[in-house]
Amino acid sequence: MHTKVPNLINGEFCESRTENYLDVTNPATQGILARVPMSTTDEVQAAVQSAKARFATWKEVPAPERARLMLRYQHLLKEHHDELAEILSQETGKTFADAKGDVWRGIEVAEHACGIATLMMGETVENVARDIDTYSLTQPLGVCVGITPFNFPAMIPLWMFPLAIACGNTFVLKPSEQDPMTPTRLAELFLEAGFPKDVLQVVHGGKEQVDQLLTHPDVRAISFVGSAHVGQHIYRTGTDHLKRVQCMTGAKNHMVVMPDANKQQVISHLTGASVGAAGQRCMAISVGVLVGEAGEWIDDIKANLEQVKPGLWNDEAAGFGPLISPAAKERVLELIQSGKDQGAQCLLDGSSYTHTDYPEGNWVGPTLFGNVTPDMRVYQEEIFGPVLLLVQVDTLEAAIELINNNPFGNGTSIFTASGGAARYFQHHIEVGQVGINVPIPVPLPFFSFTGWKNSFYGDQHAYGKQAVRFYTETKTITARWFDNDAVSGPNMTIQLK
Repeated sequence: MHTKVPNLINGEFCESRTENYLDVTNPATQGILARVPMSTTDEVQAAVQSAKARFATWKEVPAPERARLMLRYQHLLKEHHDELAEILSQETGKTFADAKGDVWRGIEVAEHACGIATLMMGETVENVARDIDTYSLTQPLGVCVGITPFNFPAMIPLWMFPLAIACGNTFVLKPSEQDPMTPTRLAELFLEAGFPKDVLQVVHGGKEQVDQLLTHPDVRAISFVGSAHVGQHIYRTGTDHLKRVQCMTGAKNHMVVMPDANKQQVISHLTGASVGAAGQRCMAISVGVLVGEAGEWIDDIKANLEQVKPGLWNDEAAGFGPLISPAAKERVLELIQSGKDQGAQCLLDGSSYTHTDYPEGNWVGPTLFGNVTPDMRVYQEEIFGPVLLLVQVDTLEAAIELINNNPFGNGTSIFTASGGAARYFQHHIEVGQVGINVPIPVPLPFFSFTGWKNSFYGDQHAYGKQAVRFYTETKTITARWFDNDAVSGPNMTIQLK
């Protein structure tokens, strides 16, 4: 009998009453690690109601006290860093080093939440009119929901609930059903830190459970990371039901390579950014744009990619692990085949790669295409696999035009030795996150994760100051205090006097 992943409802970890469970499998071996419930309607309802009831008291807890609890939590996360990474590796297939990075980038956001008292400061202006002061207060919303993807089961939940809860909200987390064990362990450590038991709820499930949360009248804000198609649905549904929504969705990220760039640095960073984590990152570089003479580096890029071998999470020689599921592998193989069929030059084909000891794993080796054009399906769709496309252009202006014509705007980078070229690129590019000689420009949490165009639906982005605004309301007070009984005549205008 395999372990059943519990829900966390009303402060207690409990086995779901559902009869519908899915297997959680190791992507490298297909061995069953646990079983995850498709929670019942009553369980989702109970989670939201428990969060709503706790909000009435949690919002009154002083911000410094909330910060002290968050300090304990981030300390526990650091203490259990390797343990969390091992759980994460088992259920995602990530290498241990990559899994540790996943956990650490989440810890950084929990650290940022420890400064919540400063982050929630309002503004004050004295004497906006005679003896009248105006000041603003930042107050929590209520019940917030996070719907998180499979590819970062530690980092992305930690992008969401620490800041939301530090702001004074309560939170319902619906993790990916493909790797729910890591978020469950995050929740166990959260309770160990001393937070009130029902500040955080965790319910497992799929589309049906997500839809129930989206339309629940007591949910005030929804944060989502996943595909563009699902993100559009969540954004539209959430706005239809008058909820605050932030959806971080699809991507097609380009790295522009100028001929004056450091060749070895380019090749090293392009390799890691394209096939690291088996390409299953929303900020992965999937298109290398080689400008001018940089197009002569294709053979060297291929030679470097050929050295990268997939493997098990605890194999220190492995460059990356398997894809998350057989369905994910099938989709990537289909896109690779479409590239061949549409005339792209397959310079390196990883579609037949298999692991000698674990042939049942969801393996795809590094794959490289040249002669790619924007009308090809491999260029138009987010592949989410270890596949790098190469496009050659003559000028930086042509590279910028190519990227700006793409409907996504999550991340991009340029490698160059020219400050002028970098400045021109960052100014003219229509992408939210830009790296200059940095391949994956995911900002640290005191900034915000700022995808543009079809990579984001909403007004306020994840973590940083924008997330604090997303999880709070601003209340503005205009006040006058009288020190005598003198009464002036009525003010018949809207003007403050």
